[in-house]
Amino acid sequence: MIYDVIVIGGGPSGLMAAISAAEHGAKTMLLEKGKKLGKKLAISGGGRCNVTNRLPQEEVIKHIPGNGKFLYSAFSIFNNYDIIDYFENMGVALKEEDHGRMFPVSNSAQSVVDALLDKLKELNVTVKMNTKVNAVHYDEKMHNVILTEGEKLETKAIVIAVGGKAVPHTGSTGDGYAWAKKAGHTITELYPTEVALTSKEPFIQNKSLQGLSLRGIDLSVLNKKGKPIITHRMDMIFTHFGVSGPAVLRCSQFVVKELMKGQKKVPMVLDALPDENEDKLIEDILTSMEENPKKAFKNIVKGIVPERLLTYNLRQNEVGDEQKCANISKETVRSIVHGIKNFQFYVHGSLPIEKAFVTGGGVSIKEIVPNTMQSKIMHGLYFCGEILDIHGYTGGYNITSALVTGRLAGMNAAEEVSYMVYDS
Repeated sequence: MIYDVIVIGGGPSGLMAAISAAEHGAKTMLLEKGKKLGKKLAISGGGRCNVTNRLPQEEVIKHIPGNGKFLYSAFSIFNNYDIIDYFENMGVALKEEDHGRMFPVSNSAQSVVDALLDKLKELNVTVKMNTKVNAVHYDEKMHNVILTEGEKLETKAIVIAVGGKAVPHTGSTGDGYAWAKKAGHTITELYPTEVALTSKEPFIQNKSLQGLSLRGIDLSVLNKKGKPIITHRMDMIFTHFGVSGPAVLRCSQFVVKELMKGQKKVPMVLDALPDENEDKLIEDILTSMEENPKKAFKNIVKGIVPERLLTYNLRQNEVGDEQKCANISKETVRSIVHGIKNFQFYVHGSLPIEKAFVTGGGVSIKEIVPNTMQSKIMHGLYFCGEILDIHGYTGGYNITSALVTGRLAGMNAAEEVSYMVYDS
């Protein structure tokens, strides 16, 4: 049997592509190598599924620092607000949480996955599970998808939606890059993004801050000249291997890119009190010290930051727990406050791409038509989702990119097929 469109990959972009192709009249088949469709959707947002983000389109694109601008054309056709309408029209009520993140009212990712699966059924999309693609053969008119067991499927258009190399247990193991290369596409260098960072700093090695969580801090990545490349205000945690948590994940791709340029270590700066002015803080502490000369200095500054960070800073400045205010110099106070407001440390690497949330790099967007997701190199070939060299922060941005590119890829694959029929 010949299919109009075969979609390879049953993640967010593949599901949307298959639905979109079928909605536009194409006889569609969806191939998934695993036992379940929508595995990444099911685990996203801590199992609640952060479907998209309600921030203005401009802001959403800003939160996709990896080639987000490429999506302007796509967003003019189908954007984050359209995603919200799309799911609500399928009966999935959504609610807004912090930073514009949209979740199903049910708080269950499964309700999102089920709505998409019901849509596939309703549109008579042929779904083959546990079906591994061995190779893709491109031809002048028809393309062939060769399955591992040797079966050959003929199709007029192929949508490759197999994801990148991050979170491999969901099926993203980088299978699609070889098929893209075979069609003549360039794969830009792959690297981990939204990933925890590793450090050889003594305080990491001796575990003195391990397990310490900090809330609402400013974390910056510095370039070779010591100038900030990016700053994010979020939470973070010190681990046994380095640093992690939302602020670190957001900064990670900028660190990884600096390391890719050949830097052995990248400086980061932590401001534990981003809303406090450094000079004012010093002044306030000095006033308290003058008023309480016999009090232990540690008790004067207690509570301004979590105790373990404070203890670490005091030790760095050789201030003992019982040391009285009268015996602490102004210089020492300045140094302690500076350590709280400008705690600089080096990171030396990241966890591997398999441990990252998102893949950086992929099929070069220079070779993709931005308003259709069609290959500029091969007829009847489309790409969507994380296989493309597009990546965003966590918070619904990557799923938005996947759903938008999937929508366009499926729709335009179906339209190309209908033109072929019309022409012939």
